[in-house]
Amino acid sequence: MHGNLLNPPTSVSSQKSRFRAADREQQVDPAQPVQRCDQIQPAYEVRIASEADRREIARLRYDVYSTEIGQHPQNSQRELSDSLDGFNIMLVVLYRGTISGFVSLTPPSAPKLSIDKYFRRDELPFEVHSRLYEVRLLTVVQSLRGNETAALLLYSALRWVESHQGTQIVAIGRKEVLPTYLRIGMQQQGLRTQSGAVTYELLLGDVHRLRSTLAEFTGFLQRLSRITHWALPFGFDTPVTCFHGGAFFEAIGERFDGLQKASTVINADVLDAWYPPAPAVLETLQQYLPWLVRTSPPTRCGGFIETVASARGVLPGNILPGAGSSDLIFRVLPHWLTKSSRVLILDPMYGEYAYVLESVIGCCVERLALDASQNFRVSADELIRVGRKGFDLIILVNPNSPTGQHLSRAELETVFQQLPPSTKVWVDETYIEFAEPGQSLESFAAKSESVVVCKSMSKVYALSGLRAAYLCGGTHLLESLHPRTPPWVIGLPAQVAAVRALENQEYYRQRIAETHLLRDALSAELQQLGWTPVPGIANFLLCRLPETGGNTAQMIRDAREHGLFLRNPAPSGAPDGSRWIRIAVKDHETNRRMIEILRKL
Repeated sequence: MHGNLLNPPTSVSSQKSRFRAADREQQVDPAQPVQRCDQIQPAYEVRIASEADRREIARLRYDVYSTEIGQHPQNSQRELSDSLDGFNIMLVVLYRGTISGFVSLTPPSAPKLSIDKYFRRDELPFEVHSRLYEVRLLTVVQSLRGNETAALLLYSALRWVESHQGTQIVAIGRKEVLPTYLRIGMQQQGLRTQSGAVTYELLLGDVHRLRSTLAEFTGFLQRLSRITHWALPFGFDTPVTCFHGGAFFEAIGERFDGLQKASTVINADVLDAWYPPAPAVLETLQQYLPWLVRTSPPTRCGGFIETVASARGVLPGNILPGAGSSDLIFRVLPHWLTKSSRVLILDPMYGEYAYVLESVIGCCVERLALDASQNFRVSADELIRVGRKGFDLIILVNPNSPTGQHLSRAELETVFQQLPPSTKVWVDETYIEFAEPGQSLESFAAKSESVVVCKSMSKVYALSGLRAAYLCGGTHLLESLHPRTPPWVIGLPAQVAAVRALENQEYYRQRIAETHLLRDALSAELQQLGWTPVPGIANFLLCRLPETGGNTAQMIRDAREHGLFLRNPAPSGAPDGSRWIRIAVKDHETNRRMIEILRKL
C-alpha cells in the first residue's frame, strides 16, 4: 500500500496466535449469567481526518517517508503532501488523543490513482473500474508501532470500501511487511516498483475475500470494538439483520411467482398457525377486499385498540398498537434503552431481542442460561436472585421460544413483586393462549408500575401475513411511545382481521385444543425416530437429534431437498446448536408427511 509503514511482525503465525488468544477471551461458562459488555474506556478513536489532522499528518508523512525510510527527498518545510490529497479520503487513528496512524483512500471517482505513477493502465493484470478503491499511505507513527493502530487502519479502510459498495482494493505494499498483507487476503499481481529507497509490490484484494478472512479473528475484532470510539459515518461491524425462519420462500420465490407451491412446501421453520383464521375473518376480508386494500385505515387504530382492551379487560389507554411484535421491539426498546443500559434475557430465547439489544442499541446484555438437562425450565427462584442485580430491563418470552416452557402467572407475579422498582419487565406472550386460560399477565401489567406485555396476533390468531400486535401496560409507560407511533401503523385489512378474530375467541379455543393433540402425536412419532423433544406447551417442538446420524445443518439441508423446511435454533442460543432442531406443529396430514420425510433421512 503506497507509502505503507507498519512494524514488521515477527511472524504471521505469532500474529495469528495473538488473534486466537483474543478469541479465547470471549469464551464463557454457560452455567452462569453471561455479561456481554464491560466498562472499558476507549483508548482509540477512528475518524475522518479534520483539517488540523491533515496538517499534522503532512508533518508525520515527512518524518516517516523522507527522514526515516528515504522514499522522498527532504525539504525545508518538513511537510509532505501530493496532488491526490485533494480528492482522497483520509482516515486517522488516535491513541489516547494523539494521532497514532493514518490511511488514505482514493475513490473510483478520482481522476487518477497513485499507482498510475508506477504502472501503465494497459499493463495492469486487472481492470480499473467503478467499484475499485485504492488504499495508500497506511502508516503507524514510529513510537506507537506494536499496538492495535495498524489493525484499526486496515479494518477502517476495508469498512469504508465495503460500506460504499466497493468490490476490490488495489494497493502497493512494502516488501518488508508483505506477509501481513497476504495474510489478510491481499494477492500479489506480479509487478514491483521502486520509490526512493523503498521497493513496493502491487497487490489486489477482493472485498468479499477480505471479509471472509476476518471471520477467523472475530474475538480480536470484538475486543477492538470495545476499546475504540468509532466516529466514522457507518458502523464498526457490517450490518447483520436479525435471523429468522422463512427459508421456505426460497422454494416459492420472494417475487411470489411460485405461490402454487404453497400447498406442497412444508414451512415448519416458522410458527405460522396450521389452521386458517376464524371464518368471520375470511368472510369479511373476502367481501370487502377491493375497498380494504385501497382505503386508508383509522389513523390511530382506535377500533382495534378498543376491541383489544375489551377482550383483555383493560382500558384503551393501556394498549399501544404495532405492526407485529417486531415493530414494537424495534420501536420501543431503542427509546427505553441506551448503550449504558443493563438488560437480562434468557438463553435460549427468541433471537430478535438479543439482536436489537446488542446489534442495534449496543447495550449491556446478560443471559440467564437455561439448563438443557432440566428441559430449559425457567426457575422462578433463580430469576429473582439474578433479577435483583439492578437491571434496567428484564425481557422474558413466556411461553419461551424455542423451548416451549412456561412459567405460571402466579409464579411470575411473585417474581415481579421482588424485583427492584427501577427495573422494567417486558413479557412477550405471543404463545400464551396455548397455556391454560387465565395465564396472561395483561390485566396485571395494566396496573403495574414496571411490567408490560408484548402480544403478537400472528401465531394464535393465524394472522402472520397481516402484522398486528400491541403492548399492554400502564399508561405512564406507554404515553411517551405514542408520539413515536406512526399514523396508520397497522394496515386496514390487518385491523379488520384482528377485530374479527378477537370477536370469535371460541373458534381459536377449539383450534388450540386440537394443536395440543397434534403436538403430542408429533412428539411421539419423533421419539420413535430417536429424536428427543423437549416437552413444551406451544405449537412447536424443540428436539435434540440422535448422536448417530446427521447434525442439524445436514438434516436441514437434506429435508429441504424433500420440500420440508426446519429451523436451526442456534441463533436463539440453544446449546450445542449442532444437534438441535425446532419443528412447527402442523395439521394431521402435514405432520404425517413430515414424519415420512424424516424417516427417509
